[in-house]
Amino acid sequence: MNATSIRRKAILYQSIFFCAAAVLVLGSLALVAFIGSQGLTLFKVESPVAFFFGGTWDQNIGEYGVLPLVYGSLVTTVLTLVISVPLAVLVAIFMVEVAPGPMRRLMRSTVELFAALPSVIFGLLGLTVIVPFVRQVFHAPLGKGILPAAIVLVFMVQPTIVTITEDAVRNAAASLREAALAMGATRWQMLAGVILPASRQGILTAMILGLGRAVGETMAVQMVIGNITSRIPANLVAGASTMPAAIVTQLPEAADPVQHSALIMVGFLLWWSPSA
Repeated sequence: MNATSIRRKAILYQSIFFCAAAVLVLGSLALVAFIGSQGLTLFKVESPVAFFFGGTWDQNIGEYGVLPLVYGSLVTTVLTLVISVPLAVLVAIFMVEVAPGPMRRLMRSTVELFAALPSVIFGLLGLTVIVPFVRQVFHAPLGKGILPAAIVLVFMVQPTIVTITEDAVRNAAASLREAALAMGATRWQMLAGVILPASRQGILTAMILGLGRAVGETMAVQMVIGNITSRIPANLVAGASTMPAAIVTQLPEAADPVQHSALIMVGFLLWWSPSA
């Protein structure tokens, strides 16, 4: 094979890779442009201030303030990560540093099994187990709200965070472990002072991916959060809604063009959320 043939093949491969990347970028830009153009028609009849800072989303009276949806998504996501991240880090450390081989393999298989479950299964479990539990413990008439949604999301994001955190902890340099132990550090001092700092980028990546799953989850959250969009909830066990849940609940029946444009604008905001 001569140099000319090799050069032609290299140019061909580069062209194929460039075209694939260009299609991906242009497709993403076209999707953003389409959603944005559809959503921006809302502001022909609705004030941007009323949309972005309004505290009421009620299609019956024609008010579309997005704050209740943003509040529901934000608080649900933050509460999920506050519970999930420490728990996932502890589980990952146990799997790597403490658990014997057979238990480690069993736990890894269990985590992978949870990752493979459809969202509707988590929503069904939340509806039949968590919602009655919240109703009984907190004496909430509905039993639905941000708290049960966050509990469901904890189980849904755990596989992602645990798997990536476990890889990060396992891949921490063995020399760091040996050096810490050789200097007289205990096992737990080595974990807290050496292994976790060395794994922080992997843990941060796990948090970001978990954040994306929590922000964008729709079906399971929609089943347990109550889907009340008319006001910001007074507490964590009052009915609420999130941006994805509002879209999937209202968009199929949105006969009013203003409501349709408002929901598309919610999707545009969701596009630019941390899940993107």
